[in-house]
Amino acid sequence: MMKFQVIFTFDSEYEGYVAEVPALPGCVSQGKTLDEAVENIKDAIKGYLYVQEKHGKPYVPQDSQTFIGEVLV
Repeated sequence: MMKFQVIFTFDSEYEGYVAEVPALPGCVSQGKTLDEAVENIKDAIKGYLYVQEKHGKPYVPQDSQTFIGEVLV
């Protein structure tokens, strides 16, 4: 089992959440509710990893920390 950081953003035009995995470029999903977005991004991650493995490019975890914050300007 692997752990991935996911960024969830509410999209007012879509009226739901967009989920993006920074460690997996292009791995994005969405859902009308946060719970749905979580389940959908899990499926997207599994699919991404499967395709990478199938093409001989298995995912190699990198030991890094990411901090997401807000800055007022």
